[in-house]
Amino acid sequence: MSYYAVATSLIGLVGDYLFADRRAQDQASTEKLAVEAAPLFANAQMEQLQTLLTTSGGELGGRLMVLDISGKVQADSYSALNGSRVELPEVASILVDGKTVDYGVHQLGTQQSLSLWSFFTPINTDAQWVGYCSAALTADGMTVGLLLFSSPIQDMMQRLTSLQSRMAMYFLIAAAAAMTIALILSHVITKPMATLTRGIQRMGRGDLSVRVPVKGSGEMRRMAETFNVMSEKLKMLDQSRNQFVSNASHELKTPLATMKILLENIIYQPEMDAEVRTDFLSDINSEINRLNLIISDLLTLVSMDSKSTRLNRETFKFADIVTDVARRLSVVSDKRRQDIKLQISDSCEMYADFAKLTQVVYNILDNAIKYTPEGGQIRVRLIRSGRDAILSVTDNGPGIPKADQPHIFDRFYRVDKARSRETGGTGLGLSIVNQLVLMHGGSVSVQSEEGKGSTFTVELPIHQG
Repeated sequence: MSYYAVATSLIGLVGDYLFADRRAQDQASTEKLAVEAAPLFANAQMEQLQTLLTTSGGELGGRLMVLDISGKVQADSYSALNGSRVELPEVASILVDGKTVDYGVHQLGTQQSLSLWSFFTPINTDAQWVGYCSAALTADGMTVGLLLFSSPIQDMMQRLTSLQSRMAMYFLIAAAAAMTIALILSHVITKPMATLTRGIQRMGRGDLSVRVPVKGSGEMRRMAETFNVMSEKLKMLDQSRNQFVSNASHELKTPLATMKILLENIIYQPEMDAEVRTDFLSDINSEINRLNLIISDLLTLVSMDSKSTRLNRETFKFADIVTDVARRLSVVSDKRRQDIKLQISDSCEMYADFAKLTQVVYNILDNAIKYTPEGGQIRVRLIRSGRDAILSVTDNGPGIPKADQPHIFDRFYRVDKARSRETGGTGLGLSIVNQLVLMHGGSVSVQSEEGKGSTFTVELPIHQG
């Protein structure tokens, strides 16, 4: 459309230039002759007038006619239309409208005037095109007739036709090139979009393994990369969910299976010794307590995942929590002849959830006590670094293999499953610690080496109330 507008305007400008030049030439010649012919016509010197028209028409390469005020031809350089009436707009503009000069272009045979050029309407070069120029003949200030000059303009029309044909050809070439480029660009743009759409549809049907090729640059490349990252995270989330369900089922099934065996022994041995029966019932009670712990921890994690757990912030000294938890767990550590050493260099007053941070410290210190051998040592260190409180708990237990360290905060993840169950843990303690610390905007990490113990570090931002 832009090319069409430019081409049409260009043809119009060229046409206007050609016609303006031809008009100026014809009008100048006609007006000059009108001055010479006016007194001859007014004085009825028809022979001299005819001679003037014939001579001047040959020089100008056209036809000259003198018309009276009624529009009848009184003299003709061709001597063919004398006495005929000429009905042309250029004649009427002089005799009726009072103009002194006028110019127009006509196609002979149809009397069609040329006033507006159309780019898609070819010029009929087989027809004869004529330019008419009229000028008033005046005597004593009165119009006594007019001089009409007609000349063929086929050469000018052919030039316009040639230009029109070239512009039409250029237009078709440009349009074809534009369409080709548009189709190529459309294919280049829509193909990755179609691939991405198919990938999303497959993902919607549950196929989380789908990936799309990353090609090109710019937005399409970023979209493909983002989709693949999202797909990978969804797949990992789905695997994590399945693993969680499997681990939860296994953890719940183990104590239930143990209780079933113990109850079947009691049922099918009615004569069982009272002391043995009491031991079996005690074991059943222990397994029930273990189930309660697992369910309680699961409910805590579900509550945090659903974002329904809120922080009840208050101002307190974090050092008080560390001291109190160490005092309560000292009963357990004393039985194992373990030494808990506290190194508190700052009270770390903060604005946080007292109960939840108590659970964080309790789970980490309890975990250290469980995995530290009898007679071992546990160091608890609390310092303030800038606007963070840093708590580290170091034990001299068996340590954690490098391969297991990235998963230590996963739910139900156990480095040594048999050993872990002996300690009575649910496998959810560190997961709860991680979630509670994240809720406070902090982080928890582990550094460990097999045979040399482990160090758990919690960093918490200090918010003053």
